[in-house]
Amino acid sequence: MTDSEIIRKIRAGDEEALAYLYKKNYRMMTRIVLKNSGTEEEAKDVFQDALIVFWQKARKKDFQLTSKISTYLYSVCLNLWRKELERKSRLSNEEKDGVTEITWDKEEKFRLIHQCLGKLGETCRKVLYYYYFDGLSMQDIAEKLGFANADTAKTKKYKCKKELDEIVKTHYKESDFLD
Repeated sequence: MTDSEIIRKIRAGDEEALAYLYKKNYRMMTRIVLKNSGTEEEAKDVFQDALIVFWQKARKKDFQLTSKISTYLYSVCLNLWRKELERKSRLSNEEKDGVTEITWDKEEKFRLIHQCLGKLGETCRKVLYYYYFDGLSMQDIAEKLGFANADTAKTKKYKCKKELDEIVKTHYKESDFLD
């Protein structure tokens, strides 16, 4: 697929383009994070974020691609990872400052997480329950929920997790959930 074909498919809402970009660029993009103090899971998250950013930008009519898609994704990944490293650094500094917080027991944390999950839509709730609580693979989740493939399920999980994070952030502090 050429870059212009990918853009055309994205504008048409064709998730096949997203799956194609994921497969074609995964290794190269995740190396950015892995070579800069990141884990495989963090690398996946950053790359999925970058794909979502690209998807949203490419769907806009006024979007003009001035480089190859891989170059665009590379810079988005790099910027996202830098922001994440800065965030980690701030959190680390806050912990060093000795900030004391109310600590909750595991049952209370579990109840709060379920309460926040209850605020999600049904599909998001199912995706996250299947993945985090039932331990299902992305392929199993895709089959159970009728998604096109495991990559689509992975992208949906990522979007749902982001939505859950926003719900949690509006009601609680991050330190409320850290042990």
